[in-house]
Amino acid sequence: MHRRDLLKTGLILSAAPCLPRLARAEDAFSPTPGSWRRYEVVTHLTLPAGKPAQAWVPLPSVGEAAWTRPLGNTWTTNASTVRSVRDPRYGVEMLHLTWAAGETPTAEVTSRFAGRDRAVDLARPGTPTPLSAAERQLYTAATGLIPTDGLVRQTAEKITAGADTDLAKARAIYEWVVENTFREASVRGCGSGNVAQMLALGQMGGKCADINALFVGLLRAVGVPARDVYGIRVAPSAFGYKSLGANTETVTKAQHCRAEVYLSQFGWVPADPADVRKVALEEPPGHRDIADGKVRAARDTLFGAWETNWLAYNTGHDVPLPGSKEGPNAFLMYPEAEVAGWRLDCLDPERFAYAITAKQLDAA
Repeated sequence: MHRRDLLKTGLILSAAPCLPRLARAEDAFSPTPGSWRRYEVVTHLTLPAGKPAQAWVPLPSVGEAAWTRPLGNTWTTNASTVRSVRDPRYGVEMLHLTWAAGETPTAEVTSRFAGRDRAVDLARPGTPTPLSAAERQLYTAATGLIPTDGLVRQTAEKITAGADTDLAKARAIYEWVVENTFREASVRGCGSGNVAQMLALGQMGGKCADINALFVGLLRAVGVPARDVYGIRVAPSAFGYKSLGANTETVTKAQHCRAEVYLSQFGWVPADPADVRKVALEEPPGHRDIADGKVRAARDTLFGAWETNWLAYNTGHDVPLPGSKEGPNAFLMYPEAEVAGWRLDCLDPERFAYAITAKQLDAA
């Protein structure tokens, strides 16, 4: 699809009313706040032997009373130094480990958290705590890969033409992103989140860090606070969606980025247009039409709710890794490491090497 066609589509969608779609009972997908569940996530790390090395392991740093509570971290390692570090801008927390030459670097990092499903009733406005001026500035700012001017702003303004509330703007952008993107299986990891490149090239395929970053960037470009939430799936979906859960205890490649938008009458509202596209591509038997019942159910639900079978690490962009001579990471939801000053490929866990496992504990 060409860029001109994208902008035309945005005009059409922004002018169209958001009509409710009814899913069949067998396609129901309805996360609602209920009982809390406790989980344990363990990252096992082994680096190449003999040379100086350092590693950075993301730790849960999102604590929200309504849906997620970090319960602490422990570790065992032969590292020379170990310290928990928190980025001052976004509060991204990570474990920084260093090893001297001559070691075979190993570490096992265990994080526990409690979570429960989220749902915001968008038909019932409330009086949430307003964002501070600093928070509003942070969550409407451009990042290294998410500009808020130029083509991004032009696209966002066309999508939201005629929308007179932040809710209407957010809904229009969500629907536009669902309609105009697709999940591209060949993309490595979760994608790069390069929003400007997606729009400039008209290449709208990607994975969660691409599709949800586009949603966030378009919102920020019209002054609506939004943020990516980087994490990892830890359990199967309770609603039978094979594509929306971790279906084994090994979750090494189960990283997933979600999104939130701050609406003045509702506070932070969960959203996940990328998972709508994941259902369309991957939910058995695969390659479902956007009008398919299971896809419609996910689309209706994932603006305002999500299932918390997932650990939220952080909401950070352009994250500096202490001790590294390389520039900031676009985001941090994979373990990172350097050996003799060379950065290892975090998207190749077998050669890195690391493995991540997760299991549900007793109820919280």
